Amino acid sequence: MAEVCTLCTFIDPVFVCSWCSFRINLILMLLNILIVISAVAFLFYGFSFFLNSGMKEEFERYGLDKFRKLIGYLQLLGGTGLLLGLVWQPILAIASGGLSLLMMIGFGVRLKMKDGFWESMPSFVFMLLNLYICIQAISNR
Repeated sequence: MAEVCTLCTFIDPVFVCSWCSFRINLILMLLNILIVISAVAFLFYGFSFFLNSGMKEEFERYGLDKFRKLIGYLQLLGGTGLLLGLVWQPILAIASGGLSLLMMIGFGVRLKMKDGFWESMPSFVFMLLNLYICIQAISNR
């Protein structure tokens, strides 16, 4: 059964006007863009965990150097899962949920280390972004 159009005068529950159809398609397209942005960001940062010496120094500062490679692999796995999730929804829910959890932990570590607002903001934003993706993936099953 199609969605009832609330913007036009038609009250047929099977009918979806072209404006509502356009809005639904636009929302799905924007969600896909957010998924790709998040995936590219996590793939970039995942690779940087292995290629960038600055990441090693950052994790030494946190006292979490033994987890650096694990977190790098998790970010690569999550970014890949987001891309695969564009064609298979269950992977999208798992990957985005896992990345949201990873970013929540990262945000907590940043707060514990007393990093400033701007240093902590990316992990918080990516936590919210992936939580939104996860909720959308679960609700669209």
